[in-house]
Amino acid sequence: MNNQRKKILVGGGGGYIGSSLVPVLMKLGYDVTVIDLFWFGNFLPLETKIVKKDLFDCTEKDFEGFDTFIYLAGISNDPMAEFSPKINFVHNGASPAYLAYLAKKAGVKRYIYASSCSVYGHAYDHLYTEDARPVCDYPYGISKLQGEHGVCQLMDDKFSTIALRQGTICGYSPKTRMDLIVNTMYRNGVQYGKITVNNPNIWRPVYDIRDAINAYLLAIEASSEISGVFNVASGNYTVGEVGQVVKDELSKLLNKDIELEVNNIPDFRNYRVSMDLAKKVLGFEPKYDIRDTVKYLHENLSHLDNFDDDRYYNIKMFKKLNLN
Repeated sequence: MNNQRKKILVGGGGGYIGSSLVPVLMKLGYDVTVIDLFWFGNFLPLETKIVKKDLFDCTEKDFEGFDTFIYLAGISNDPMAEFSPKINFVHNGASPAYLAYLAKKAGVKRYIYASSCSVYGHAYDHLYTEDARPVCDYPYGISKLQGEHGVCQLMDDKFSTIALRQGTICGYSPKTRMDLIVNTMYRNGVQYGKITVNNPNIWRPVYDIRDAINAYLLAIEASSEISGVFNVASGNYTVGEVGQVVKDELSKLLNKDIELEVNNIPDFRNYRVSMDLAKKVLGFEPKYDIRDTVKYLHENLSHLDNFDDDRYYNIKMFKKLNLN
């Protein structure tokens, strides 16, 4: 690795992913700077170099001297996007492309975009590969695809763009979220002794945050000739499977039986993805399954002091910002 010479700028690095990724990058010797408004608080190490700034206020100068830019900013889930479609499309659709434009002008060599498997929307009978046509009809998935297109159209032989279409990330982070499938089930099992599955038959790609960190490391160090879109997740599961695994693992960890309630509430977001391209091109191979994610959360239970705190739920914090 040439990490001692690489300078990395992380946009939105104060969030759920960044609060785990940035400390790892720093420990590996990368020169890291985070630029963020810290909507949801700052949980980064004290020694982190920080620029508190709206990404839309950035200029070409903010990117000068950096080798890599990682875009982790924007609206992070469907509830936030549906609460304010306007803000969603501005921050997820326009911001990534604008920053890619500035980064390219400033001489940044690689732009890594945190995209989402939510772009796929709905498919019962097949695994989505990156060349499949996304069919999402929801604001969040549409906006993530727009951002992805804006970034990728700027790629050339001097400006590599890698878009990581991520599954639903779960697991512990210094800025943990409890509004994600495994994390939500874990919280409910610990707090109420009961896990609820609203639709057991729909599929989701689930992604342990430690696998996510590894994917970013691979993207940072990939050959400069590599660009493109890559599906990344730890595995595909039905929501019913996720509920059963979390129930079984948590019952062992707590030494008591956790109840599993299964409903049949319609949900048209249903998709599975192939990770073959990420494996072939980036060398990505997930190491963690849902049991590992539950164990990771439980190992850090002492850091999760109050499950009802608004800071664990992005939509609650978003509403408090009153950005509409």
